Amino acid sequence: MKPGCPRLKCPSHKIPGPKSGSVIANGTFFRACDSRRVRRYICRSCGLNFSQSTGTPRYRQKRRRIIQPLYRLIASTLSQRRAAILLGVDKKTVVRYFRFIASECAKREKTRLIKYGGDRLKQLQFDDLETFEHTKLKPLSVALAVDPNTRKILGIQVSRMPAKGPLARKSVQKYGRRKDERNRGWNHLFKSLVPLVHPDAEFLSDQNPHYPSILRKHFPFAKHAVTPGGRGAVTGQGELKKLVFDPLFALNHTCAMLRANLSRLIRRTWCTTKNIRGLEDHLAIYVDYHNRVLTPE
Repeated sequence: MKPGCPRLKCPSHKIPGPKSGSVIANGTFFRACDSRRVRRYICRSCGLNFSQSTGTPRYRQKRRRIIQPLYRLIASTLSQRRAAILLGVDKKTVVRYFRFIASECAKREKTRLIKYGGDRLKQLQFDDLETFEHTKLKPLSVALAVDPNTRKILGIQVSRMPAKGPLARKSVQKYGRRKDERNRGWNHLFKSLVPLVHPDAEFLSDQNPHYPSILRKHFPFAKHAVTPGGRGAVTGQGELKKLVFDPLFALNHTCAMLRANLSRLIRRTWCTTKNIRGLEDHLAIYVDYHNRVLTPE
């Protein structure tokens, strides 16, 4: 299908290309960045020359070859620096494409979740996973919701939280009091789940005392069952539990996969998160890979 003229001021811009007849083929050219031959067009109304990639998100990118390999490597434990070495590019290039891939994955995931609107989910499991930015004195909470039947990740939200236990006093002394943004994160997560989940759905979580009030705010007619959290097993990065039968297995297994496949979430790792945006982008890439590749339909 012929594209329309991308120039906004062109008279034929308001009319699709095939109907207006102003856009015609004008040969091809070899694109060296991915070794493909691309169709070129010309608009007879304004004289503009353009190609199939004009106006697309990947327009004028010079390293198209690394997008797919980088997507798979980042979602498979590798750090950005090691990915740069393996792909033979500069680490700054990896950072730029890392952010670009994350934006593409977020858009693709938003489109994929629309299908749940027709047949809303009747069961859901949710919990949070803890990590940190820069130092353990600045912890983060990663709230996530999982479909227990397919193990698809339906939503994920990163929030700041204050340090707990022996690190609490040291955190306040060094960085000051840290806001607890977990309630706002859970509200954002549940708000995004409203179009996907049936109002009478059954939610399952651990015995966190803050969950019932937040859940009731967005799903007043839903059933909320709780189960005591078990002791972490050695396998599964401590996320899998030492239980004969774990009611939250789908959720805990997903958390274990997050810790195993994201370099910054592995326990006792030196690949730490330097800022929240980097963690959010990394999670966006993994969620897309998890839902499309690791847990196929």
